[in-house]
Amino acid sequence: MVSETARIATDGALLVGDLVVPDGARGVVAFAHGSGSSRHSPRNRSVAETLQQARLGTLLFDLLTMDEERVDAITAEHRFDIPLLGRRLVAAVDWLGGHPATAALPVGLFGASTGAAAALVAAAERPERVRAVVSRGGRPDLAGGVLSRVRAPVLLVVGGEDHEVLRLNEQAAAMLAAPHSVHVVPGATHLFEEPGTLAQAAAAARDWFLDMTATPAGGPGGSRRSPRRP
Repeated sequence: MVSETARIATDGALLVGDLVVPDGARGVVAFAHGSGSSRHSPRNRSVAETLQQARLGTLLFDLLTMDEERVDAITAEHRFDIPLLGRRLVAAVDWLGGHPATAALPVGLFGASTGAAAALVAAAERPERVRAVVSRGGRPDLAGGVLSRVRAPVLLVVGGEDHEVLRLNEQAAAMLAAPHSVHVVPGATHLFEEPGTLAQAAAAARDWFLDMTATPAGGPGGSRRSPRRP
């Protein structure tokens, strides 16, 4: 197993992350979290462990530097800067493409909150590398016109009690040309803090990313919506 600190240079900043690649890895997933979170987030690490158990590598890294996080906590000037966050996630995808342990692996992107919009931007910019996207409680609507350019299959996981975000996700789904599904976790609120709800979201993400390991790059578009759960 590969386990190391990642250092990704982009936009004049040095972003730090944690790369884990299990033996016999089928793919690798880069995480893009929202504001106020970090690569040390217990929720993201719980999802990462679920993926690693399925032989999927994970890259958890911070989209903002520590100085930028401190400024953003006061001004909120970075958390909604989707072009900036998207460029930095593209840099992470490129970094994975140059790393010996991940260069040959299909790449998935897992985004939470505004990180979901960044993941969709990166997927549109690197269609030959990004093979699947999962959003958990995300804001894919913030990706705007980029949504129609995404070619990788997209899974939008939303809590059943997160009503406004669910509405925004359904609007975003309608703009996607790529295969997509809206997966509603019953009883879950925005942060999936209710017992068992995060595990359900992680399992759905795992299955979606495992699909990418069996699907050729540049597969056909279309819709792959699953029925909304009650």
